Amino acid sequence: MSTQAIESLSEDTVRRIADERDEPEWLLETRLNALSALETAELPDVIQTPGRRWTDLEALDFESLVDPLNQSDATERTAGDDEVVILPFTEAFEEYGDIIEANFGSVLDPEHNYLTALSVALFTTGTFVYVPEGVDVEDVTVRAEMNSRSLFSQTLVVAEESSSVTILESIESGDDGVDGDRYFSNLVEIAAGENANVQFGSLQNLDDESYTYSLKRAVTDAYATVDWIESNFGSKLTRSDVETELNGDGSESQIVGTFFGTDDQHFDINARVWHQAEHTTADLVTRGVLDDVARSVYEGVQDVGNDAWNTSSYQRENTLMLSDDAEADASPKLIIHNHDTEASHSATVGQVDAEDLFYLQSRTIDSLTARNMLVEGFFVPVLEEIAVDEFRDDVEELVFERLQ
Repeated sequence: MSTQAIESLSEDTVRRIADERDEPEWLLETRLNALSALETAELPDVIQTPGRRWTDLEALDFESLVDPLNQSDATERTAGDDEVVILPFTEAFEEYGDIIEANFGSVLDPEHNYLTALSVALFTTGTFVYVPEGVDVEDVTVRAEMNSRSLFSQTLVVAEESSSVTILESIESGDDGVDGDRYFSNLVEIAAGENANVQFGSLQNLDDESYTYSLKRAVTDAYATVDWIESNFGSKLTRSDVETELNGDGSESQIVGTFFGTDDQHFDINARVWHQAEHTTADLVTRGVLDDVARSVYEGVQDVGNDAWNTSSYQRENTLMLSDDAEADASPKLIIHNHDTEASHSATVGQVDAEDLFYLQSRTIDSLTARNMLVEGFFVPVLEEIAVDEFRDDVEELVFERLQ
């Protein structure tokens, strides 16, 4: 997919961002390389069906959306254990610069596509999470407000051997007085060491004038586990990619996704896992609801490599439509290069079951309440997969608000 040149973006802009943040030389070089990559980088691939491209990223006017020198956010970071490090990058370089340099860009290639390169070149906010060997911490939270036309965020999580961490992040729109369309980009890298356990939950609830792009990617060492929870409720257009590369024997990953679209929201949801080692396990579970003229497209990929003996990989995606005008498409994929594999994939699109609705109404429950009960029940199998009570409560509350 072709891209647009952003005339207002220059090397001087990138250098100014780096200078204001007093960043090390290696990160400036990374930013400048990402800037150069914009000249040839392509937009992310999108699913196409005959005669239709479901997500039109080419229509985004980056010249008006991107305002790199006026980025503003209000971010609160908390951790209940002093042994875990959770800092903005600007405060982390002095003491943890070597760790950041060794891991930044090692999981997620800054030049992966046009949007990742743009984000790495321009990010001004983000979080470094470092969990030393053997440390176990559950309550790391990052709550952010977007207060500008555009905002580029970067998160790096390094979990050392036999460590464990649960991280919950959220983003919503602040009361900033910005009129018109806005753009939010969020890149997340997780490096999980041997026998490490990382849970990462993300909740996006930006206003309906925002465009959102997120790419979250993890790599696992032997016996490591990375579980993702990805929930999208806001933004007029959301492109969300969650990926895990299972590089260590016995490593595991679960990707749990939820979304709820109303009005003319558009969701492009993608979950991918690569099995590269022996005895690896993956489980991809996504459920979404669409009302009004909202639209969604989903792609799930399970790629089993030649050396991935004794693989277990499962995928299921379900979309419930509350309106005859809503639209959904799904493309689950299995790519298997090793016969010693147990795998399955499925995707369904449908409406509220008429018999279930009739049954509830016959028990004197009004039609709206009956419908809402069925929608809440539809989300239960996914909510049950969310082990973090706080995150599950937040998702349930947003579902309730949408239904009202």
